[in-house]
Amino acid sequence: MSATDRAVGLVNIAAEAAADKLAQEIIAYDVSDQLVITDAFVLCSAPNDRQVRSIVEEVEDRLRDKGGVKPVRREGERDGRWVLLDYADIVVHIQHEEERGHYGLERLWKDCPRITLPESARGQGRAGADGA
Repeated sequence: MSATDRAVGLVNIAAEAAADKLAQEIIAYDVSDQLVITDAFVLCSAPNDRQVRSIVEEVEDRLRDKGGVKPVRREGERDGRWVLLDYADIVVHIQHEEERGHYGLERLWKDCPRITLPESARGQGRAGADGA
């Protein structure tokens, strides 16, 4: 089984929103074969807490406006170091770059297929499906 078209659409919206706020190393994984609770993870990072919060706001706004969804759960917003936005179909992880390096979610999910992100979400300093 692979991520639903709906989940991939939400991933693309979230990735583009994060990219618009200069998120770094945006990656998406299809975790549907490994987890029953969600289809995809979006990972991205920022160099400071303020930018993490800015990315969170943009992702939430865009997914509400374009995807018609609100998070069913939010975690970590107060500290601004690692914010998790759970939309049931997808989970978006926005991490401070130090947390991202420390926790290494990419290592945990490296065996899952990567989801190809739109070109607009794959700029300089960001990683798309091909790691570029």
